[in-house]
Amino acid sequence: MKDLLGQWVDGMVGQLRAAGVVPDGPLPAFKIERPKERGHGDFSTNAAMVLARVARMKPRDLAARLLETLPADQQDIERWEIAGPGFINFFVSAARLRRQVHAIIDAGPDYGRSHMGQSEKIMVEFVSANPTGPIHVGHGRGAVTGDVLCRLLTATGYQVHREYYINDAGRQINVLGRSVLHRCRERLEHSSHPLPADFYPGEYVSDILDAMPEELRQSLHAWLASTQPHKEEETVLAATTRFAIDWVLDDIKKDLARLDIHFDHWFSERRLHEQGGIDHALNVLRSKDLIHDGLLEKPKGGAERSQDPWETRKQPLFRATAFGDDVDRPLQKPDGQYTYFAADIAYHLNKYERGFDRLVNIWGADHGGYVKRVEAALEGLTGKKGILHVLLVQMVNLTRNGQPVRMSKRAGNFVTLRDVVDQVGADAVRFWFLTRASASQLDFDLDLAVARSNDNPVYYVQYAHARICSIWRQMEEKGIHAGTLDAGSLSLDAELDLIRYLDTYPETVALAAIHLEPHRIVFYLQDLAAMFHTYYNATRILDDDPQVRMGRLALCQAVRQVIVNGLQLMGVKAPEQM
Repeated sequence: MKDLLGQWVDGMVGQLRAAGVVPDGPLPAFKIERPKERGHGDFSTNAAMVLARVARMKPRDLAARLLETLPADQQDIERWEIAGPGFINFFVSAARLRRQVHAIIDAGPDYGRSHMGQSEKIMVEFVSANPTGPIHVGHGRGAVTGDVLCRLLTATGYQVHREYYINDAGRQINVLGRSVLHRCRERLEHSSHPLPADFYPGEYVSDILDAMPEELRQSLHAWLASTQPHKEEETVLAATTRFAIDWVLDDIKKDLARLDIHFDHWFSERRLHEQGGIDHALNVLRSKDLIHDGLLEKPKGGAERSQDPWETRKQPLFRATAFGDDVDRPLQKPDGQYTYFAADIAYHLNKYERGFDRLVNIWGADHGGYVKRVEAALEGLTGKKGILHVLLVQMVNLTRNGQPVRMSKRAGNFVTLRDVVDQVGADAVRFWFLTRASASQLDFDLDLAVARSNDNPVYYVQYAHARICSIWRQMEEKGIHAGTLDAGSLSLDAELDLIRYLDTYPETVALAAIHLEPHRIVFYLQDLAAMFHTYYNATRILDDDPQVRMGRLALCQAVRQVIVNGLQLMGVKAPEQM
């Protein structure tokens, strides 16, 4: 209805333009909004206030002229009023609201979908957890956020590409291989050895060893038994590491598949190095004079990622400060290897060169300080601002029996996503991860997530759908024929308010996509479920009067359709019985 009213107001302005009241040429933009207070109408526009200056009229007088052009025979607006300094408030007729029920039913699964994105190409990179172990609940929240965002963008007309960036180069990958070798040595010698502080302690390291092909395992045993193991160390380590990475990635894919999360492309950082991607990106920056040799001050606190002693030296720096960053950023380590940042520059240039109009990254909140430098690099490479949008996802605090859950035996030092899915199920995990905005920390109560209670948000919404489905079963049991659904009898305030809220669903979907905020769908469904449960408890749906019954059934069917559509966007099932 909001779009229809927008067309009307455009037409009203057009008529005043034709009459010479409003001048030709570009006009300032006006808004059509839903007032926060019900007494101010269903919709309100500031058109008269915005156009008053160019029309050289008082806003209230211009508002009156606009309303004179409203078609006399229209049946959608029951009444209107000029309020305050010149707002026009519109009150939608009950007849128009009733027609909206049928519009929702007729649209079915397409209700809420749009072509807003006009096929703009967007890459969403998410999860991208290091392939060094199982994914934890924090990764899981980012995974669900990214997946639902992709569903939203697709539903609103964007071309969406899902990508996982595999960090399969660098020190942490080497540590994974050495952790497997350490576990292999323990088995071979039937004894335990102190685990180096940076090695991976989880049981999954043993699982990697168990899954290893016999030929590779035998070569490890031969190498460990050798009197000169250093001769073959690099070869053995490389083979072990490659197998470990593949095993972990397969494990990650299985965990994500349980949540119905899949990717179009798994992009390897290692191949970016091998194919000269970093050299290419840095050459582009050099061609734009965005790399210089300079000195960096010692980091605050004296700590570096490499934990090496600080050395003041000239080194190649990206001119990040030219694009609003705090300092220029180093591109090479003291040993000549490229920094993590250099690889990230190359990866984002690669994304851009693949023809995407916008890039969306979903990162953990601990990467917040990294955003500005990547934005700066991409602007330097492309000459364009605003290509990259980064969503930071805050941590998840798990509780059971009121106590924090801190670690998994399998992972060794964190709770895995698999543990949580095993305990509460995929639907609860997906829904709960979106019950707060991604920028807010999330308290996830494992007991409540499986409770058949109205305090459990996923149960509350799914139960609303199941309740509606039960109405049709009751009709069958009582021998009541459904007949043709007709919303013409709907007149209760609770019924009309429900329709008004159903009408806001397409806007909710559009705004969730525009602002990259998938949690808006959860908030909407929770509110809709609350309104429906209240209505259901207070109203006899299967009334003896057939007309009343058909109207209420039509409304229930519209509510059911919107709940289904919203849950499908979230990747959550809509059960018919609970």
